[in-house]
Amino acid sequence: MKPQLLKVPKGLQKSFSIRQDVVLYFYNRWHYHPEIELIHIEQGSGTQFVGDNIQSFQNGDLLLIGPNLPHYWRCDEKYFQRESKLYAQATVLHFSDDIFGKTFLDLPENKAISELLYQAKWGMKLWGNGTEKVKELLRELLAQKNGNPVISLLQILESLAQCKELKLLSNSHYQHEYDPYDTDRINHIYQYSIQNFQKKISIEEISEVANISPHSFCRYFKSRSRKTYSQFLLELRIGHACKLLVEAKLSVAQICYESGFHNFANFNKYFKIHTGKSPLNYQKEYHISPVPLEFENAAFSGVSALPIMQ
Repeated sequence: MKPQLLKVPKGLQKSFSIRQDVVLYFYNRWHYHPEIELIHIEQGSGTQFVGDNIQSFQNGDLLLIGPNLPHYWRCDEKYFQRESKLYAQATVLHFSDDIFGKTFLDLPENKAISELLYQAKWGMKLWGNGTEKVKELLRELLAQKNGNPVISLLQILESLAQCKELKLLSNSHYQHEYDPYDTDRINHIYQYSIQNFQKKISIEEISEVANISPHSFCRYFKSRSRKTYSQFLLELRIGHACKLLVEAKLSVAQICYESGFHNFANFNKYFKIHTGKSPLNYQKEYHISPVPLEFENAAFSGVSALPIMQ
């Protein structure tokens, strides 16, 4: 699909940028930029889209997003409530993939960093003990007044390259052109879907949101997302169910209906196809495993063997 090109400000006499966002909710438009992005989500929860990958995000997540890879963080609906006192907070680092010049990363000592940045074009999530050092280095860089910040950036990348617990996110490396009208259309589709996936959404209904005919919508959405709209909607529902299972505040039967499934047998069937586990086993294993369960299988991936669900 054709996301919005976002220009990342670097500031005066800066070769890269780092900032801390404290906002009501994260920038919620499908966008991309030529810079690599490292983001530490310090406060916030919702649904994230990275390339053709869909999954939930939460406090503490650390992600590396490659150049020109479309991404989009949509905070939970509670962040948009007028009376809400919630806020989202993240430290965001942007840098060019050629910041060190054309030959520096070719040095044998930098092989691990070079491979890390190559893999970043698919986007990756990192977790485990190794990421705590990265988060601390980000905090230090954010507050740095003296010294060479480029050296600090290199230390961050070296620490990232040593992290063993990571998962590539997108199944596709995107190539695209900027089209403002198309960006608005896909954002309308995404926002409407996220707000309404708990009920049945017909092709006629969503095609009206996109302002195209139902037949054209099916071809349009699949050509840009590499999946059918039914598959996309199913991934949203399964992702929401995973989040509710982790929170463990509702019964599995309640989670079924809260996630937009109106048939418990179908919920179990599609959940197991998508995650490799039953909802109850997923919930139990999450609370005894330090590894995020969605990374043990193909959950939320864009290339899926899921059947079409009307």
